[in-house]
Amino acid sequence: MLVTPVKYGRNIVETCGVAGPVYDEPMSQQTLIAPSILAADFADLAGEIARVPGADWLHIDVMDNHFVPNLSFGLPVAEAVRRRTDTFTDVHLMIEDPERWAPEYAAFGNVTFHLEAVADVDAAVALAATLRAAGTRAGISVKPGTAVEPLLDHLADFDLVLVMSVEPGFGGQSFMPEVLEKVRALRTRIDAEGLDTFIEIDGGIGVETAAGSAAAGVDVYVAGSSVFGKDDPEAQVTAIRAAAVAAVQS
Repeated sequence: MLVTPVKYGRNIVETCGVAGPVYDEPMSQQTLIAPSILAADFADLAGEIARVPGADWLHIDVMDNHFVPNLSFGLPVAEAVRRRTDTFTDVHLMIEDPERWAPEYAAFGNVTFHLEAVADVDAAVALAATLRAAGTRAGISVKPGTAVEPLLDHLADFDLVLVMSVEPGFGGQSFMPEVLEKVRALRTRIDAEGLDTFIEIDGGIGVETAAGSAAAGVDVYVAGSSVFGKDDPEAQVTAIRAAAVAAVQS
């Protein structure tokens, strides 16, 4: 059953100075839209953010040109974005050595790092615990070719699982529908255990791909070029949300 979207999840008293709701029961599937500023005009990020007032989250891709073959921006730019918005900030670290760098982003709403960038699942769980202790939500991401089965017994240790639906590193790629099998596996386990872990999808997300993603069990939709690449980004946020909500309700 679809419930009214929440922006910050449950059992988070304060995140980035923004109070979040606390729930007595596990959450149902959500529909949260997270425009990715990777597709925005870097010369006018403040103006671009102002064009999506209906966004639930803002997605901030940090790339180091080592873990992925591209370089975006680091902590100074991310901090500048955070200071310019009251919207929940969702940092996606596509970097090597996240144990070293991820804690520096603890002031953001959510910090997601890649399973492929740490030694194993135990190391991922340990880093997530460090991030949670620092006051942020902790997410884990997997590339299209990485299985989610090793994570299934550890979902309570993460606030979010990000499923990449393109190869990470560049925006504007085509959606890979085969990754929805991973989403279904995650949704089944999360619901069976009554967890409040979000499922996020990133890559090729727009009106055309939101419905299938929603039907598979996605909560959070990262949309880059399909939002900021259009004349009316806010209309695209509304359209993506409507497509996802309709699929969940059908």
